[in-house]
Amino acid sequence: MARRPLVMGNWKLNGSKAFTKELIEGLKAELAGVNGCDVAIAPPVMYLAEAEAALAGSQIALGAQNVDVNVQGAFTGDISTAMLKDFGAKYIIIGHSERRTYHKESDEFIAKKFAALKEAGLVPVLCIGESEAENEAGKTEEVCARQIDAVINALGVEAFNGAVIAYEPIWAIGTGKSATPAQAQAVHAFIRGHIAAKSQAVADQVIIQYGGSVNDANAAELFTQPDIDGALVGGASLKAPAFAVIVKAAAAAKN
Repeated sequence: MARRPLVMGNWKLNGSKAFTKELIEGLKAELAGVNGCDVAIAPPVMYLAEAEAALAGSQIALGAQNVDVNVQGAFTGDISTAMLKDFGAKYIIIGHSERRTYHKESDEFIAKKFAALKEAGLVPVLCIGESEAENEAGKTEEVCARQIDAVINALGVEAFNGAVIAYEPIWAIGTGKSATPAQAQAVHAFIRGHIAAKSQAVADQVIIQYGGSVNDANAAELFTQPDIDGALVGGASLKAPAFAVIVKAAAAAKN
């Protein structure tokens, strides 16, 4: 079956009320009439209300950058799946390397977030990927397998039905260094094969995005690879024209 590509913008810690409205208006104009690719944006959670209003009537889906495992109660500062749903968010990023590093999030904790999202009917966007040291030590596949297996061991391989995996080599995030299309494809093929060993049907439908300095210049070549189903875009998602080029490249390559 043909997988429909997904290009998602991760705004990280950027934006304001005005910026949110302005960028979304720009994206709506740039992407009018573009079909064949799902599009989502993940602004900071503070701006979900502005984003939800600005996206009304458009094909662009709303996402968020994180979620907690508790649905309600005495958990100061946390954000629940129910709250994200209340704002119409659909695609929720979990396990981003910045969360794993700065907030010491473990594979097991991220699997709990994955479970909470599935329970709520939201789409987990599970970020996985190796550091530069791990890459140089030849541990790329080992690290990716471990991060995926945390979910499979807790929830079963079927949890990846309707889910998204974002392969982000940590050494390429925000560095301007991108994996070559062939390097990225090799890892994507490994990830899909690792899931296929448990279930071919699940592997065939899971969306595997590439993330790591994806920009308007390198996107088209990445999307020609058979197992790269779109992108999780950082810096380039903060500019409507650059982000639109990436979306259009995905739509063109996969249709």
